[in-house]
Amino acid sequence: MTSQRTRERLVQRLVEQGIRDTSVLDVMRITPRHLFLDEAMAHRAYEDVALPIGFQQTLSQPYVVARMTELLLAAGPRSRVLEIGTGSGYQTTILAQLVAEVYSVERIKTLQQKARQRLRQLKLRNVHMNHADGGMGWQERGPYDGILVTAAPERIPEDLLLQLALGGRLVIPVGKELQHLQVVTRTHEGYETEIVEAVFFVPLRPGKEK
Repeated sequence: MTSQRTRERLVQRLVEQGIRDTSVLDVMRITPRHLFLDEAMAHRAYEDVALPIGFQQTLSQPYVVARMTELLLAAGPRSRVLEIGTGSGYQTTILAQLVAEVYSVERIKTLQQKARQRLRQLKLRNVHMNHADGGMGWQERGPYDGILVTAAPERIPEDLLLQLALGGRLVIPVGKELQHLQVVTRTHEGYETEIVEAVFFVPLRPGKEK
């Protein structure tokens, strides 16, 4: 389950699906995805599928994690990245190995606490966590040169656009029944939007839970 050969097969599948950023592939290869699942699901950790983590939330498909990370980094290194939806902490962990500082917001306290323990176990100390409504971002720590959202709003929250630094990139799934992954770049003239591909994410919900 946790063997290097199993991880290599996953990375090879990512390459076959078009992931090209070698730094992203290297981090996907060394990150122990099984740590982010309950024991009953851990045997499926290196399949390229989304898996349940409770609270009607999922651990994203590895391809989607790799693709969103690659899109975030496509215009160059990022130093301050806001993540909306810590979830299991897997995407957080991938980001933390590739950018200087990660600011991660989670609305479900129990998930956040589990993620914090995993990050501590992996000795990642450049992640800052906030239990809050993700749609509002984390204004006090902004602006950010990268924002990555792991749940889908029906439309892009204005608060997130305002927390994007000039030249910053927002990677976000948008839509209700039909969702598309979008990349928004803040420019001197405003915002440029690129629609990348169809995706399926849990909805971005308001409020906080224990």
